[in-house]
Amino acid sequence: MAYRIEVKSQAIKALARIPNPHRRRIVNAIDGLARTPRPPGCVKLTGADGAYRIRVGEYRIVYEIVDKVLTVYIIRIGHRQDVYRAL
Repeated sequence: MAYRIEVKSQAIKALARIPNPHRRRIVNAIDGLARTPRPPGCVKLTGADGAYRIRVGEYRIVYEIVDKVLTVYIIRIGHRQDVYRAL
């Protein structure tokens, strides 16, 4: 069963600032989360409750999974140096 993807407005704005070749890879990774919300290589973050991250090159996608309603919330998208600040 496929999960629904919801992207916060902050993540949409961050995605728009990423250069195009990287943006396509990130969008493909987000689409993959609908089929497999915990893909190989995903890491559960310790500082945030229920948050996971996946790596896409030098960029990270931080998201939460709500299994009861089959939804993945994309919280943040950003470069690996900046994405974890103020989480």
